[in-house]
Amino acid sequence: MPGGERVSEAPPPAGAFETGPLLLGVRHHGPGSARAVRAALDAAAPAAVLIEGPPEADPLIPLAADPGLRPPVALLAHAVDEPGRSAFWPMAEFSPEWVAIRWAVERGVPARFIDLPATHSLAWEEDTGDGDPEEEAEHARVDPLAALAEAAGYDDPERWWEDAVEHRGPGRSEPFAPFAALEDAMGALRERYGDGGRPRDRVREAYMRLQIRAARREFGDEVAVVCGAWHVPALRAKATVTADRALLKGLPKLKTDLTWVPWTHRRLARSSGYGAGIDSPGWYAHLFGAPDRPVERWLTKVAGLLREEDRIVSSAHVIEAVRLADTLAVMRGRPLAGLTETTDAVRAVLCEGSDVPLSLVYDRLVVGDVLGEVPESAPAVPLQRDLAREQRRLRLKPEALERELELDLRKDTDAARGRLLHRLRLLGVGWGEPARSRGSTGTFRETWRLRWEPELSVRIAEAGVWGTTVLGAATAKAEADAAGARALADVTALAEQCLLAGLPDALPVVMRVLADRAALDTDVSHLAQALPALVRSLRYGDVRGTDTGALADVAAALAERVFIGLPPACTTLDTDAAQEMRGHVDAVHGAVGLLAETLTGHDGLRPRWRAVLRTLSQRDTVPGLLRGRAVRLLLDDGVLEADDVARLMGLALSPGILPGDAAAWVEGFVGGGGGGLLLVHDERLLGLVDAWLTSVPADAFTDVLPLLRRTFSAYEPGVRRTLGELVRRGPGGGAGAAGHPATSSGFAPEPDAGRADAVLPVLRLLLGLAPEQAQSTDDDLAGVGA
Repeated sequence: MPGGERVSEAPPPAGAFETGPLLLGVRHHGPGSARAVRAALDAAAPAAVLIEGPPEADPLIPLAADPGLRPPVALLAHAVDEPGRSAFWPMAEFSPEWVAIRWAVERGVPARFIDLPATHSLAWEEDTGDGDPEEEAEHARVDPLAALAEAAGYDDPERWWEDAVEHRGPGRSEPFAPFAALEDAMGALRERYGDGGRPRDRVREAYMRLQIRAARREFGDEVAVVCGAWHVPALRAKATVTADRALLKGLPKLKTDLTWVPWTHRRLARSSGYGAGIDSPGWYAHLFGAPDRPVERWLTKVAGLLREEDRIVSSAHVIEAVRLADTLAVMRGRPLAGLTETTDAVRAVLCEGSDVPLSLVYDRLVVGDVLGEVPESAPAVPLQRDLAREQRRLRLKPEALERELELDLRKDTDAARGRLLHRLRLLGVGWGEPARSRGSTGTFRETWRLRWEPELSVRIAEAGVWGTTVLGAATAKAEADAAGARALADVTALAEQCLLAGLPDALPVVMRVLADRAALDTDVSHLAQALPALVRSLRYGDVRGTDTGALADVAAALAERVFIGLPPACTTLDTDAAQEMRGHVDAVHGAVGLLAETLTGHDGLRPRWRAVLRTLSQRDTVPGLLRGRAVRLLLDDGVLEADDVARLMGLALSPGILPGDAAAWVEGFVGGGGGGLLLVHDERLLGLVDAWLTSVPADAFTDVLPLLRRTFSAYEPGVRRTLGELVRRGPGGGAGAAGHPATSSGFAPEPDAGRADAVLPVLRLLLGLAPEQAQSTDDDLAGVGA
């Protein structure tokens, strides 16, 4: 066993191994259990330590001596042929299992895992059971901690555990007493509930008993066993070797690999769905690591966090919070202030009664974002090793706390970082997610949200079937996805991904598939969906210096096919189909504009598209939603004059048109971005809409109301308020300069000097001008607008 010869220890105290192996029942991830295990091992000095965990991980135990293995970490087991089938055994610094491993490694004592091998547990499907369903329903799955807390008169299992264990450390004179008491309690629970709704535990415990017998033959009775307290009564029970082997007969098998992987405090939390989770891993880590005065040290941490967030927290606040926490503990009859008392004190004193900063304390400290580390010497699939090299080269360290990463693609390092993140996304490894940039919107900039989750290690293992490097695996995955893609839009999206990820070898394969699919696909909606992604690919290619000649030809040909097929495809559509087609029309409109700017020698694309829009705007068989949208797009491009638009709107809203069709036309024309401002600044159009709306018969108004509400509710509050004021005043309700009537409501040919002069006192106040300076300043300001 690495770590040197076994350190000579004093003889174990009398009674430590009188009844056989020393069974140390623990709570997984319990700092009180961890301290008690360390004290018991120091006192008993066993010849071997047996730990609940998969035996295939025994060769990984010596890595615990490597300073590069820093908890929280987890043993990851996955099926070799099906990496997605996996299981984790997490361990934090305050986990009793980790303490036992470290104790054994530091002293050169053999340590072994004795739980059911991963080769069986991974092959054993979740729905496999071995008992009477009615009996299992009667004896539902039991939470031992909750049952003991209820018996002690507590309604909160975590609070009971703190009072019973965390705040009452093991006595030095009786290091085994806590385990004896817990064993008695669990024995009573097992007598009452049997396997507690866990029929698989019978098989696991049979295997553990066999492993304990083997260890006793090798080391004698001086063996310590660290396992969940629930299992201790079953391990102590008398059972024959034949009976135990019978339970293990015929178990399914899978070939598995195991390694250490980083874990996080957040994934230890019960809220993450982890079965043996705890509510407050950050608090437990603090209790385990604090040498003394845990409440004072905790509240000092909280104060430091709040100060980092620019909240005013003084030493007096901390002193008062400590006093309040201690007082609450006395009032509630607790041996020491626990998390409940400290949280109440933080809320009242440091957060001034607000739950907003308190939620930050809970997220950052009570749970925490600590991420463990694993040394390079740990076993890993080749793809994982290549990713680790890329992360070091590009200085992209995995972190548990979510952070934003701004990339300037004109810089080599940032461009390489972007390619790596896109390649991982293509492989299904979602380390980074694209986000909207808060700064520049140019195509040379990318924004990512990065957060490393332990499950990504499984995704990397799964992706290892595509190659041994990130580049090679992403290339192979893109080629396979292209061959298996069913929709044309999927292929164009894949072409875009290839450009973003910098996969020059995969792009020709994808382009061949794209050209074949585009030639055979006759569905205009599919072509319209595919075009925007192609155009974006051309733009991204320009930024990254990629040759996109083949993409340009396909995009231009695809656009021509959309132009030809769109007008027939837009006729006789129902409401839902028209809504979907409107999205396609908007996307194609934007794509054509970018395509015309990007491609040389394709100057006719924009006029051809405008001709298509004119056709849509004038064809009666096209739904009103699409006709109105086509008119709006032509107006935005400057193709239609305001008089032409007013004429078309007057026709669409004439009395002979059904109210529902007219409302759909209005939605298409003024719905979406900028529609409200269009009505604000062109009151002729607003007047037409207003006149039509007031003429809608009462019996039809209820039918058109949902359409109108959907249209106008999307406007900004300020736009809606302005439109309401304009409609309230009515046409001609305003007066122009020098008393001349306005040509339309709220507007006049010349600025209103009286209203403009009203801002001068405010300007003088803002500029801090003295009264004697007011006249000259007013003259200067007036001259600005002359």
